[in-house]
Amino acid sequence: MSTSPAAVVRIGIIGGSGLDDPKLLENRVEKYFDTPFGKPSDALIFGTIKGVECVLLARHGRKHTFSPTNVNYRANIWALKQAGCTIVIATTACGSLRDDVQPGQIVVVDQFIDMTTKRHMTFYDGSELSPRGVCHIPMVQPFCQHLRQVLLDVLSELNVAHHTTGTSLTIEGPRFSSRAESHLWQSYKASVVNMTTVPEVILAKEAALPYAALALVTDYDCYDCNKTHVSVEVVMKQMLANAETCIRVLLHAIPKIAAKDWAAITFSYEQEVKMSTMLAD
Repeated sequence: MSTSPAAVVRIGIIGGSGLDDPKLLENRVEKYFDTPFGKPSDALIFGTIKGVECVLLARHGRKHTFSPTNVNYRANIWALKQAGCTIVIATTACGSLRDDVQPGQIVVVDQFIDMTTKRHMTFYDGSELSPRGVCHIPMVQPFCQHLRQVLLDVLSELNVAHHTTGTSLTIEGPRFSSRAESHLWQSYKASVVNMTTVPEVILAKEAALPYAALALVTDYDCYDCNKTHVSVEVVMKQMLANAETCIRVLLHAIPKIAAKDWAAITFSYEQEVKMSTMLAD
Protein backbone atom coordinates (compact mmCIF):
# COMPACT_ATOMS: atom_id res chain seq x y z
CA MET A 1 0.00 0.00 0.00
CA SER A 2 3.01 2.26 -0.24
CA THR A 3 2.69 5.38 -2.35
CA SER A 4 4.86 8.40 -2.98
CA PRO A 5 4.07 11.32 -0.67
CA ALA A 6 1.36 13.42 -2.31
CA ALA A 7 1.78 17.14 -2.77
CA VAL A 8 -1.97 17.71 -2.41
CA VAL A 9 -3.49 16.97 0.95
CA ARG A 10 -6.78 15.08 0.78
CA ILE A 11 -8.37 14.49 4.15
CA GLY A 12 -10.50 11.45 4.86
CA ILE A 13 -13.13 11.97 7.55
CA ILE A 14 -14.64 8.88 9.10
CA GLY A 15 -17.89 10.02 10.64
CA GLY A 16 -19.09 8.16 13.67
CA SER A 17 -22.65 8.17 14.94
CA GLY A 18 -24.06 11.69 14.71
CA LEU A 19 -21.41 13.04 12.34
CA ASP A 20 -22.08 11.26 9.06
CA ASP A 21 -23.95 14.11 7.36
CA PRO A 22 -22.69 14.54 3.77
CA LYS A 23 -23.96 18.15 3.82
CA LEU A 24 -20.73 18.93 5.66
CA LEU A 25 -19.05 18.97 2.23
CA GLU A 26 -19.37 21.43 -0.64
CA ASN A 27 -19.35 20.28 -4.27
CA ARG A 28 -20.13 16.76 -3.16
CA VAL A 29 -19.82 13.77 -5.46
CA GLU A 30 -20.58 10.19 -4.42
CA LYS A 31 -18.37 7.35 -5.58
CA TYR A 32 -18.68 3.67 -4.77
CA PHE A 33 -15.55 1.60 -4.27
CA ASP A 34 -14.69 -2.06 -4.13
CA THR A 35 -11.57 -3.38 -2.43
CA PRO A 36 -9.74 -6.71 -2.00
CA PHE A 37 -11.56 -6.91 1.35
CA GLY A 38 -15.05 -6.18 0.05
CA LYS A 39 -17.11 -3.02 -0.05
CA PRO A 40 -16.77 -0.14 2.43
CA SER A 41 -19.67 0.85 4.65
CA ASP A 42 -21.14 3.27 2.12
CA ALA A 43 -20.30 5.50 -0.80
CA LEU A 44 -17.33 7.80 -0.35
CA ILE A 45 -18.49 11.41 -0.53
CA PHE A 46 -15.93 13.64 -2.25
CA GLY A 47 -16.03 17.40 -1.85
CA THR A 48 -14.34 20.37 -0.26
CA ILE A 49 -14.29 21.96 3.17
CA LYS A 50 -12.95 25.52 3.20
CA GLY A 51 -11.45 24.77 -0.23
CA VAL A 52 -9.62 21.65 0.96
CA GLU A 53 -10.25 18.33 -0.76
CA CYS A 54 -11.97 15.94 1.64
CA VAL A 55 -13.65 12.55 1.53
CA LEU A 56 -16.38 11.66 4.01
CA LEU A 57 -17.21 8.07 4.90
CA ALA A 58 -20.03 7.07 7.25
CA ARG A 59 -18.49 4.33 9.39
CA HIS A 60 -21.77 2.54 10.08
CA GLY A 61 -23.36 3.49 6.76
CA ARG A 62 -25.53 6.55 6.32
CA LYS A 63 -28.53 4.65 7.62
CA HIS A 64 -26.56 3.09 10.48
CA THR A 65 -26.71 -0.29 8.76
CA PHE A 66 -23.66 -1.92 10.33
CA SER A 67 -23.12 -2.76 13.98
CA PRO A 68 -19.61 -2.06 15.32
CA THR A 69 -18.47 -5.66 14.85
CA ASN A 70 -19.78 -5.85 11.29
CA VAL A 71 -18.21 -2.63 10.02
CA ASN A 72 -15.77 -3.55 7.24
CA TYR A 73 -12.88 -1.58 8.70
CA ARG A 74 -10.37 -2.97 6.23
CA ALA A 75 -12.47 -1.98 3.22
CA ASN A 76 -13.09 1.47 4.72
CA ILE A 77 -9.41 2.31 5.22
CA TRP A 78 -8.35 0.69 1.94
CA ALA A 79 -11.01 2.64 0.02
CA LEU A 80 -9.90 5.94 1.58
CA LYS A 81 -6.35 5.17 0.51
CA GLN A 82 -7.58 4.27 -2.99
CA ALA A 83 -9.45 7.56 -3.08
CA GLY A 84 -6.19 9.45 -2.61
CA CYS A 85 -6.60 10.37 1.04
CA THR A 86 -3.31 11.27 2.69
CA ILE A 87 -4.66 11.90 6.20
CA VAL A 88 -7.57 10.49 8.19
CA ILE A 89 -9.54 12.13 10.99
CA ALA A 90 -12.02 9.93 12.81
CA THR A 91 -14.83 10.85 15.15
CA THR A 92 -16.21 8.39 17.66
CA ALA A 93 -18.95 8.54 20.26
CA CYS A 94 -17.74 7.24 23.60
CA GLY A 95 -18.64 6.85 27.23
CA SER A 96 -16.63 8.41 30.02
CA LEU A 97 -14.84 6.27 32.61
CA ARG A 98 -13.70 9.24 34.71
CA ASP A 99 -15.62 11.88 36.64
CA ASP A 100 -13.51 14.66 35.11
CA VAL A 101 -14.23 13.52 31.54
CA GLN A 102 -17.69 14.96 31.10
CA PRO A 103 -20.40 14.53 28.45
CA GLY A 104 -19.99 17.19 25.78
CA GLN A 105 -16.22 17.24 26.08
CA ILE A 106 -13.74 15.92 23.51
CA VAL A 107 -10.83 13.61 24.24
CA VAL A 108 -7.99 13.64 21.72
CA VAL A 109 -7.01 10.08 22.53
CA ASP A 110 -3.39 8.98 22.30
CA GLN A 111 -3.60 5.33 23.37
CA PHE A 112 -6.00 2.41 23.08
CA ILE A 113 -6.83 -0.87 24.79
CA ASP A 114 -8.35 -3.60 22.64
CA MET A 115 -11.07 -5.74 24.19
CA THR A 116 -12.57 -6.90 20.90
CA THR A 117 -12.54 -10.55 19.82
CA LYS A 118 -14.09 -10.88 16.35
CA ARG A 119 -12.43 -8.35 14.06
CA HIS A 120 -9.88 -8.48 11.24
CA MET A 121 -6.83 -6.62 12.56
CA THR A 122 -4.51 -6.54 9.53
CA PHE A 123 -4.44 -6.21 5.77
CA TYR A 124 -1.63 -8.77 5.70
CA ASP A 125 -3.77 -11.87 6.13
CA GLY A 126 -2.18 -14.10 3.49
CA SER A 127 -5.15 -13.97 1.13
CA GLU A 128 -4.58 -13.78 -2.61
CA LEU A 129 -5.16 -10.02 -2.96
CA SER A 130 -3.66 -8.88 0.35
CA PRO A 131 -0.23 -7.24 0.59
CA ARG A 132 2.63 -9.74 0.77
CA GLY A 133 4.16 -10.78 4.05
CA VAL A 134 3.28 -10.30 7.71
CA CYS A 135 3.25 -6.78 9.13
CA HIS A 136 4.24 -6.42 12.79
CA ILE A 137 3.34 -2.73 12.94
CA PRO A 138 4.51 -0.89 16.10
CA MET A 139 1.76 0.61 18.24
CA VAL A 140 3.77 2.58 20.78
CA GLN A 141 2.24 5.73 19.22
CA PRO A 142 -0.96 4.55 17.56
CA PHE A 143 -2.23 8.03 16.73
CA CYS A 144 -0.32 10.61 14.69
CA GLN A 145 1.17 13.12 17.11
CA HIS A 146 1.46 15.82 14.42
CA LEU A 147 -2.20 15.56 13.51
CA ARG A 148 -3.24 15.39 17.15
CA GLN A 149 -1.35 18.62 17.85
CA VAL A 150 -3.20 20.51 15.11
CA LEU A 151 -6.51 19.35 16.56
CA LEU A 152 -5.43 20.27 20.08
CA ASP A 153 -4.37 23.75 18.98
CA VAL A 154 -7.76 24.31 17.34
CA LEU A 155 -9.67 23.05 20.38
CA SER A 156 -7.76 25.52 22.53
CA GLU A 157 -8.33 28.38 20.08
CA LEU A 158 -12.07 27.70 20.05
CA ASN A 159 -12.23 27.24 23.84
CA VAL A 160 -13.80 23.81 23.44
CA ALA A 161 -13.63 21.73 26.61
CA HIS A 162 -11.24 18.89 25.88
CA HIS A 163 -8.60 16.53 27.24
CA THR A 164 -5.16 16.50 25.63
CA THR A 165 -4.53 12.80 26.27
CA GLY A 166 -6.59 9.74 27.02
CA THR A 167 -6.83 6.02 26.53
CA SER A 168 -9.75 4.67 24.53
CA LEU A 169 -10.88 1.16 25.42
CA THR A 170 -12.71 -0.56 22.57
CA ILE A 171 -15.31 -3.20 23.37
CA GLU A 172 -16.95 -5.53 20.90
CA GLY A 173 -20.50 -4.22 21.28
CA PRO A 174 -23.13 -3.65 20.19
CA ARG A 175 -24.26 -3.95 23.80
CA PHE A 176 -22.99 -1.50 26.40
CA SER A 177 -20.78 -2.55 29.31
CA SER A 178 -22.06 -4.12 32.48
CA ARG A 179 -21.33 -2.18 35.68
CA ALA A 180 -18.71 -4.79 36.64
CA GLU A 181 -17.03 -4.35 33.27
CA SER A 182 -17.14 -0.58 33.59
CA HIS A 183 -15.30 -0.88 36.92
CA LEU A 184 -12.78 -3.18 35.25
CA TRP A 185 -12.17 -0.68 32.44
CA GLN A 186 -11.54 1.98 35.09
CA SER A 187 -8.95 -0.26 36.74
CA TYR A 188 -7.14 -0.34 33.38
CA LYS A 189 -6.82 3.48 33.62
CA ALA A 190 -8.87 3.98 30.47
CA SER A 191 -10.46 7.39 29.96
CA VAL A 192 -13.29 6.45 27.61
CA VAL A 193 -14.97 3.35 26.24
CA ASN A 194 -16.19 2.95 22.66
CA MET A 195 -16.79 0.29 20.00
CA THR A 196 -14.88 1.44 16.90
CA THR A 197 -11.34 2.73 17.48
CA VAL A 198 -9.93 -0.78 17.07
CA PRO A 199 -9.06 -1.97 14.45
CA GLU A 200 -9.48 1.33 12.58
CA VAL A 201 -6.38 2.95 14.08
CA ILE A 202 -4.28 -0.17 13.45
CA LEU A 203 -5.30 -0.43 9.81
CA ALA A 204 -4.61 3.27 9.23
CA LYS A 205 -1.07 2.70 10.55
CA GLU A 206 -0.60 -0.26 8.20
CA ALA A 207 -1.82 1.94 5.34
CA ALA A 208 0.75 4.61 6.29
CA LEU A 209 -2.00 7.15 6.88
CA PRO A 210 -1.57 9.75 9.62
CA TYR A 211 -4.66 9.16 11.78
CA ALA A 212 -6.18 10.92 14.77
CA ALA A 213 -9.49 10.48 16.55
CA LEU A 214 -11.78 12.93 18.28
CA ALA A 215 -13.56 10.99 21.02
CA LEU A 216 -16.89 12.75 21.62
CA VAL A 217 -18.11 12.01 25.14
CA THR A 218 -21.84 11.23 25.31
CA ASP A 219 -22.33 9.69 28.77
CA TYR A 220 -20.72 8.36 31.97
CA ASP A 221 -20.96 4.69 30.97
CA CYS A 222 -22.38 2.88 34.05
CA TYR A 223 -19.67 2.78 36.70
CA ASP A 224 -21.46 5.12 39.14
CA CYS A 225 -24.92 4.26 40.50
CA ASN A 226 -25.50 7.96 41.23
CA LYS A 227 -25.04 9.00 37.59
CA THR A 228 -27.44 8.41 34.73
CA HIS A 229 -26.17 5.27 33.08
CA VAL A 230 -25.55 4.89 29.37
CA SER A 231 -28.52 4.18 27.10
CA VAL A 232 -29.43 4.83 23.49
CA GLU A 233 -31.67 7.71 24.58
CA VAL A 234 -28.89 9.38 26.58
CA VAL A 235 -26.33 8.88 23.80
CA MET A 236 -28.54 10.17 21.00
CA LYS A 237 -29.50 13.31 22.92
CA GLN A 238 -25.88 14.25 23.62
CA MET A 239 -24.67 13.33 20.14
CA LEU A 240 -26.60 16.17 18.53
CA ALA A 241 -24.73 18.77 20.56
CA ASN A 242 -21.43 16.91 20.14
CA ALA A 243 -21.82 16.83 16.36
CA GLU A 244 -22.31 20.59 16.19
CA THR A 245 -19.15 21.14 18.24
CA CYS A 246 -17.17 18.67 16.18
CA ILE A 247 -18.19 20.24 12.89
CA ARG A 248 -17.02 23.61 14.21
CA VAL A 249 -13.67 22.06 15.12
CA LEU A 250 -13.27 20.41 11.72
CA LEU A 251 -14.11 23.62 9.84
CA HIS A 252 -11.26 25.38 11.66
CA ALA A 253 -8.80 22.48 11.67
CA ILE A 254 -8.95 21.34 8.07
CA PRO A 255 -7.36 24.47 6.50
CA LYS A 256 -4.58 24.29 9.12
CA ILE A 257 -3.97 20.63 8.34
CA ALA A 258 -3.86 21.33 4.60
CA ALA A 259 -1.34 24.13 5.13
CA LYS A 260 1.12 21.77 6.81
CA ASP A 261 3.82 19.90 4.85
CA TRP A 262 3.06 16.21 5.40
CA ALA A 263 5.53 14.71 2.92
CA ALA A 264 8.24 13.79 5.44
CA ILE A 265 5.68 12.52 7.95
CA THR A 266 3.98 10.31 5.37
CA PHE A 267 7.33 9.01 4.15
CA SER A 268 8.29 8.04 7.71
CA TYR A 269 5.01 6.14 8.04
CA GLU A 270 5.67 4.29 4.79
CA GLN A 271 9.18 3.39 5.92
CA GLU A 272 7.81 2.10 9.23
CA VAL A 273 5.42 -0.20 7.38
CA LYS A 274 8.23 -1.40 5.11
CA MET A 275 10.56 -2.13 8.02
CA SER A 276 7.76 -3.89 9.92
CA THR A 277 6.82 -6.27 7.13
CA MET A 278 8.46 -9.67 7.01
CA LEU A 279 8.48 -11.44 3.66
CA ALA A 280 8.92 -15.18 3.16
CA ASP A 281 12.09 -16.25 1.37
